[in-house]
Amino acid sequence: MTAVQDQVVADATRDRVAVRLEDLTKTYPGASTAAVRGLSLDVHDGEVVTLLGPSGCGKTTTLRMVAGLEVPDAGSIYFGDRPMVISERRLCLPPDKRGVGMVFQSYAIWPHMSVEQNVAFPLRSRHFPKREINDRVSRALALVGMAGFEKRPAPLLSGGQQQRVALARALVTEPRVLLLDEPFSNLDAKLREQMRIEVKLLQKRLNLAVLFVTHDQTEALGLSDRIVVMRDGLVQQQGTARQLYEEPANEFVRDFVGKTLLFRATVRVLDPSGRVGVLVDGARGGVIFGRAPSIEGVKVGDAVNVAIRPEDLEILPATSSEPPEGVLIADTQAALFVGERVEYQVNVHEQSTIVLYGDRHHAIPADTVVWLRPRPDGHSVWRA
Repeated sequence: MTAVQDQVVADATRDRVAVRLEDLTKTYPGASTAAVRGLSLDVHDGEVVTLLGPSGCGKTTTLRMVAGLEVPDAGSIYFGDRPMVISERRLCLPPDKRGVGMVFQSYAIWPHMSVEQNVAFPLRSRHFPKREINDRVSRALALVGMAGFEKRPAPLLSGGQQQRVALARALVTEPRVLLLDEPFSNLDAKLREQMRIEVKLLQKRLNLAVLFVTHDQTEALGLSDRIVVMRDGLVQQQGTARQLYEEPANEFVRDFVGKTLLFRATVRVLDPSGRVGVLVDGARGGVIFGRAPSIEGVKVGDAVNVAIRPEDLEILPATSSEPPEGVLIADTQAALFVGERVEYQVNVHEQSTIVLYGDRHHAIPADTVVWLRPRPDGHSVWRA
């Protein structure tokens, strides 16, 4: 098969819906508001979709409804064409009938079992033949790099090894859908980064549909094909990591995904496509461009806020008393070396105090006058 044919097959597979959520709603007893409200979402084969949001936004409740650990008050869940939940018909299949694999935040490794016994448990509970259990356990452990650890007692495993065993146990039943509930949160920073890469490579290799829950933006941005940002049980925006980062739909998404610096500005140019040119207050000339989610009612001369990502703002030592066009004047109050970069706290004239990043090879000391040069475009513009 040629490379083009391989790609056609991969695209066709990816277009198949593995999980479909239709208008899911869930309210816990005693709660005044719903944990999840009217959520609809498709997850395709071979796709990682991440539910991202602060604590209490409804992301874990959604995952538990997909797993069968919670029963929705309303809505439907399908795996492919097969219904798992149809609330109006009172249909709700139990977890063991759904064929999903799930990795919990705590890993849920049984301490009285060996690695082999932990991974084999889902197969033994479903009465698989012994030979098939042995074959599947061996394959699953090999997939996660734990071959040779079969007899190791669970209490003697490191955190990373426990996470791999939990992943092997989720994969041993060969599920079409893998559910991940903040599986990296108990790992240290370096191991967390390593495991993110390993899980992504494994997911691509197995062509699994993955529904992933996290509040960690780095995990979401790095792992996901698509991100669903939630707040108070409602979807705020969904799209690729780049779309959410560069084209946030509202203030919540703008401020939740990544770091944002807000500057007061005045509209100078309007484009019907949504592109807006602004002059930042305090800048010595120079219009920069951004996109506005809605420019209805905005006019040239209006006061607005322009949101600039810290990495899109270059910090330079002032080399003269007359700044060049398009820069802001500021004073550094603190300069912290944090390894791969320097973090500055600066007071921007005619604006406010902000934190931004600079190159560690060209560090600027504190109590220095600096110029801040924003990128000419790629920002977002919001009503003041």
